[in-house]
Amino acid sequence: MMRKTSIILLSAATGAALTLFVTQPRAVLMGSSARAATADTYRQLNLFGDVFERVRSDYVEKPDDSKLVESAISGMLAGLDPHSSYMDAKSFRDMQVQTRGEFGGLGIEVTMEDGLIKVVSPIDDTPASKAGILANDIITTLDDEPVQGLTLNQAVEKMRGPVNTKIRLKIIRKGADNPIDVTLVRDNIRVRSVRAHVEADDIGYIRITTFNEQTTEGLKKEIANLQNQIGDKLKGYVIDLRNNPGGLLEEAVTVSDSFLERGEIVSTRGRNPEETQRRTAHPGDLTKGKPVIVLINGGSASASEIVAGALQDHKRATLVGTRSFGKGSVQTIIPLGSGNGALRLTTARYYTPSGKSIQAKGIVPDIEVLQDVPDELKSRTDTKGEASLRGHLKSDGDEKTGSQSYVPPDPKDDKALKVADDLLHGIKSSSSAPAAPAADDKAAADKPADSKAAN
Repeated sequence: MMRKTSIILLSAATGAALTLFVTQPRAVLMGSSARAATADTYRQLNLFGDVFERVRSDYVEKPDDSKLVESAISGMLAGLDPHSSYMDAKSFRDMQVQTRGEFGGLGIEVTMEDGLIKVVSPIDDTPASKAGILANDIITTLDDEPVQGLTLNQAVEKMRGPVNTKIRLKIIRKGADNPIDVTLVRDNIRVRSVRAHVEADDIGYIRITTFNEQTTEGLKKEIANLQNQIGDKLKGYVIDLRNNPGGLLEEAVTVSDSFLERGEIVSTRGRNPEETQRRTAHPGDLTKGKPVIVLINGGSASASEIVAGALQDHKRATLVGTRSFGKGSVQTIIPLGSGNGALRLTTARYYTPSGKSIQAKGIVPDIEVLQDVPDELKSRTDTKGEASLRGHLKSDGDEKTGSQSYVPPDPKDDKALKVADDLLHGIKSSSSAPAAPAADDKAAADKPADSKAAN
């Protein structure tokens, strides 16, 4: 039975093939060796049934049957690779909120401090900012329930909820004599995955923190804003993908397309050759051919690597920083029906336009720049990478692991950003500096959108 999914859209061809497989007589599809393998599988399932019943009847305390089944499913998927997993109903809902990039909430970024919730900053034009909540405010109660004893995730979950519902907060503010009571009405909050500012008066700096459903639109908005602010003196763009763990494959494709006029962006290849899909660019470089520098490091993974690999292979950008994480696989989210959660299943590897798989290798920058790391942080600033994960998909060649992921909190100390600025100002040159694409380049026809999660 084929299931509908809000995240994964099976193509018509895939659906037809699946229907054909189900309706064919089993004797036609299976030879003697296949029948023997199937019989052995059923024997193993009988073994599982025997163990399950023995645990139910003989374990020292009465176990929860549903938890036993969930644990068995989780164990099966965890044994495949580090990125395949089972999500229960709550985890599935949380993942959907994360990839949508919007939710019903208050619009505050918070952290946990001494067991209390501290406001990092209110998000502009949200219920929190309109109510006058300030950075460093301490939230002590939510709907008269103390936050002391709650985890950060539990507190965040209480603050989120259906749009147009109310919640009461008690706040302690430095300088105020008494606690402040505030009643807020939840609204639709969009997570900003793209932020930008003008760098050195003539460079557009764009930071992409994740690839959710809002990313491409956020990128378009920030590029337009930078063009309006800087005008004709705009030298180029710095796209910062450092410590970006990835997200949606479709967003990685459309972000890459924003800088390209033509050519392949990425191909995904499953177990069967007929499952190969190629994604190509449309005409229309939003940056109008301006030079682009992409910053990457050991924390740049998955969707970030798709963007970096596409722009590097097309000579559209110069990559600066350290080798990326090396996650070259695609996960499909498969819902299991109402209340049953979903599977996150590795279904394909992805390849850069030149046909390279970066699985367990990472993308090597054109210019390697190592940051000066404070002594007290040196043991914690290297990301081990995909190749160090137990059970990872093996690479075709030599595997690489371990790369610096430290980004200085003060931009003045950021050596990679300094190199990017120098490149765009012509102070430093690189043999791999991108050339502006030809105006008459034609774009190949694109395939239908496929909303797999590249995570």
